[in-house]
Amino acid sequence: MSTQFKIYVAGHRGMVGSAICRNLQQQGQFRLLTRTHAELDLTNQAAVQAFFAQEKPDQVYLAAAKVGGIHANNSYPADFIYQNLMMQANVIEAAFQNDVKRLLFLGSSCIYPRMATQPMREDALLTGTLEPTNEPYAIAKIAGIKLCESYNRQYGSSHGVDYRSVMPTNLYGPGDNYHPENSHVIPALIRRFHEAKLANASSVAIWGTGTPRREFLYVDDMAAASVHVMQLPKATYDQHTTPMQSHINVGSGSDVTIAEVAQAIAQTVGYVGQIEFDTTKPDGALRKWMDSTRVNNLGWQAQVNLHDGLALAYQNFLARNPL
Repeated sequence: MSTQFKIYVAGHRGMVGSAICRNLQQQGQFRLLTRTHAELDLTNQAAVQAFFAQEKPDQVYLAAAKVGGIHANNSYPADFIYQNLMMQANVIEAAFQNDVKRLLFLGSSCIYPRMATQPMREDALLTGTLEPTNEPYAIAKIAGIKLCESYNRQYGSSHGVDYRSVMPTNLYGPGDNYHPENSHVIPALIRRFHEAKLANASSVAIWGTGTPRREFLYVDDMAAASVHVMQLPKATYDQHTTPMQSHINVGSGSDVTIAEVAQAIAQTVGYVGQIEFDTTKPDGALRKWMDSTRVNNLGWQAQVNLHDGLALAYQNFLARNPL
């Protein structure tokens, strides 16, 4: 491909977007387009249209999203549904209006029903009630999948539109959000155990019972999966999906309990105190394990195990938060 082949990565400063940029830069044959939130507010339809009209990207990775853990989702439900819906709708419509043939939308495992059969297959979508703590975010992500499918169905034949969706499991790694309240479980625990180690705290309290199981994927594995799926020939992608169930799960293939991941993080950080569980706090879904058969059959497998990934994540945390 020509070096003038332009790829817009929306959300390039986020954990996933920055990992996708790293992956594409290593390939070295694309011109990456990026804009910070200050430079381009994706909830502003006119601004997004103007950006696409000026830059005319050839492909789009839609990794921009408002994200957070249980506390953030419970505290700001209106922000989560409105901002995510607007960003997705604006970017996908602007992409179509400016002749972008291929786009990749990044969703989330929370799209699946709370009581979905484990591991969760793609066909579990819309078969049951969502987890209440992050329903607004999940609804927005489901809408993103359906936006992509609807543009494909209406404009695939006439305009060559080929918009795809990948659903990652719980991600962690470089570029994660370590906010004390609004972060996901692994970065929250890395920060908490690190601070407890510095303070010589005798114990660390973890939200919930510790029994829920979660699947975790290192973010550079997710980036590799995203680029892999994006670059598949259309015939191959179509062969493994259906027009109204076109999304693809991306997971590591195994899950662990919250208690197990807490113990692993404590060991990685070097914290030797007690781990206690605050059972007055919510657990969230009891299990969220993705069936990644579809993406595995398409030629991608996770490469980084949890032990190695946690070590890399902690190195990144220390680099961003010097002692």
